[in-house]
Parts: sequence; structure tokens; C-alpha cells
Amino acid sequence: MAGLRYHILALAVVGVWGVTFVCTKVLIGAGMDPAGIFLCRFILAYAGIWAYTLLTGKEKKVWNGWKDEGVFLLLGISGGSLYFLTENTALAYTQASNTAFLVCSAPLFTAILTLLYSHYGKGRFASGLEKVRLGWPLVCGTVLALTGMALVLFGRGEVRLSAKGDLLAIAAAVCWAVYSLFMGQMTREYGTLTATRKVFFYGLLTILPFLEGSCDSLSPSVLSQPVVWTNLVFLGLVASLLCFLAWNLVIDKLGNITSTNYVYLNPIFTLISASVLLGERMTPSAAVGCAAILAGVILAGR
Repeated sequence: MAGLRYHILALAVVGVWGVTFVCTKVLIGAGMDPAGIFLCRFILAYAGIWAYTLLTGKEKKVWNGWKDEGVFLLLGISGGSLYFLTENTALAYTQASNTAFLVCSAPLFTAILTLLYSHYGKGRFASGLEKVRLGWPLVCGTVLALTGMALVLFGRGEVRLSAKGDLLAIAAAVCWAVYSLFMGQMTREYGTLTATRKVFFYGLLTILPFLEGSCDSLSPSVLSQPVVWTNLVFLGLVASLLCFLAWNLVIDKLGNITSTNYVYLNPIFTLISASVLLGERMTPSAAVGCAAILAGVILAGR
């Protein structure tokens, strides 16, 4: 029962992240571009985590050599700049539901990378991965969850496919799988607060080359719109700062496979938030899909 709270925490985080697809879509419609959204979002998160660090004085470990900094650079790219750049750009070319569905293939890539790296890799990262084998519960749960996501996505009857947007969403899923592969070990060694702060820093650092042409997106006339700054505050302080801290703790406590399987629930929360905020209606097919996703996550988690 001790681990139950981490499962509940994972569910809450994924619920918030499901809403972010709609928030980002709204920001793009209000005139912001993907790189500008990420910059504002992570500046807020980075400032917030520094403020919390200074107020509490909680630091487990800050420096352990350039090799570890290289790992944090990879995490800042895979879980920060490149992940959000591909995901946000995908939302500019395809529907939020399409993106949510395809990004939720992250658990599949995570399982594949974990099996390969734990078999062929060496050192603390390979030994620190969650132990997993390709059994029937994982296979059947994955198929059931994917079937449910297909029902959620295609059951609405209004899906417009975009090859560019869909491929970018898949690229985001691969990025998140790489992030899940290494973040758990770094959290155990550095602590949730320090590890998350380093990821935010390298995420901001590596987004800088993509900011050319974002001046209009970051102009006062755009940022001063209530719909813009309220969504940015939610994305920066709630979806990034609080949720990244919580998620990195979840990866540490539950393992990279079990925690990432919760990403399958993203389309449910995206569909609900799209219904409430954008006036979209849930079809009977989508309702069945939501139930299938939940059942698939429970089965795969076994």
C-alpha cells in the first residue's frame, strides 16, 4: 500500500498533462509559436524551482563531473527542448487528439529501449532500470490500450491526418522514452529537486537556437492577452514545475516502465478537457476507448 500514493500521484500528473495539449493548441491559435511557448513555460518553471531551492535549502548533490552533466544535457533535450518542440509543432499541424494519441506510444518505445539497454548496456544506468520481461500481460495490455486510444481518436469521425504533424508527435514519444530511460537513476543520485532543476536549465539552454523568428510570438501584444498569460502560468508553474518534480519522483519509486505506462491515459484527459474547453462531445466509441485504455494500463502494469 506504500506505493499506492505514487500511483495516485502518477495519475494526477498525467491528468494535468492531458490538459496541456488543449492549452498549447489555444496558445498557438492566439499567435504564439512552439519555441516561444516552451521558452516562457520553462522560464517560469526554472524561476519557480530556484525560488523553492533557495527558500528550503534542499540540495542532495549538485556536481559529480562532466560525464553526469552530459547525461543531464541529454535529459534536458529529450525531456525538455526537443520533446516540447516536436510536440508543440505537431499541434500546429494536426489535431490535439492526434498528438495525444501518438505521444502516448511513449510506453512502447520505453519498453523497447529498456529491454535493449538492460540487455546490452552496462553500468549504473543499466542496473538501475526497472526489471521487465516481455510477457503476455505487457503485450495484451499494450494492445488493449492502443486499441482504446484508436477508438478515442478515430471514433470521433472528424480526424484530419497530417503526415508532418503525426511524425513529429511520434518523435516526441521517442524523446520521452529516452528521458524515462535515464531520469530515474539521476533522480536517485541527485534528488528530485536538483535533478529537475538541471533538466530545466539544459532544456532552456538548448532551445535558444530555435528562437529565431519568435519575436512576434513573444511580443507584449501577444503575451498581455489574458488567454495567453493564464495558459502560460498553468503550463509553467503547474504542468512543468510541479508535475516534473512529481513525475521524476514517480519514475524513481515505480520504475521507468510502470510510470510511463500511465501516459496511456493522456487521451482520456485530453478528450475531457477538449470537451469542456473547446465544446467537443464524447462519442460512445470514445467512451468505450477510454475504458479500454484504463483496462490496458492496469493489465500492462502487472
